[in-house]
Amino acid sequence: MNAQTVTIISVIAITAVITILLRAFPFLLFSSGKKCPGIITYVGKVLSPAAIAMLVIYCICSAYRDRTFAQGGFGLPELTASITVIALHWWKKNPLLSIIAGTAVYMLMVQRFFC
Repeated sequence: MNAQTVTIISVIAITAVITILLRAFPFLLFSSGKKCPGIITYVGKVLSPAAIAMLVIYCICSAYRDRTFAQGGFGLPELTASITVIALHWWKKNPLLSIIAGTAVYMLMVQRFFC
């Protein structure tokens, strides 16, 4: 193996070990029957929805960086896909179905109607 291959394998191995340790750390820290501190419980409840909301806002804002309101269909694919995701999730309570359906609606609208 050449030096570049060894470097790549080393980086992947180190990254994998660190990822496993970071994921195992909370279980090792709180596995002995200790009660989780309130702040940890709170962060566990709010971090995931906050991260998803931040990603949605970022994606929608970055989609309109180079577009103007005068362009046809401004925001219609994103709004339709967002409504699809919200309605399906409210109805079926299945995140995977909601995400796949919302992505399909968005891609269909962008590829077929707003090329």
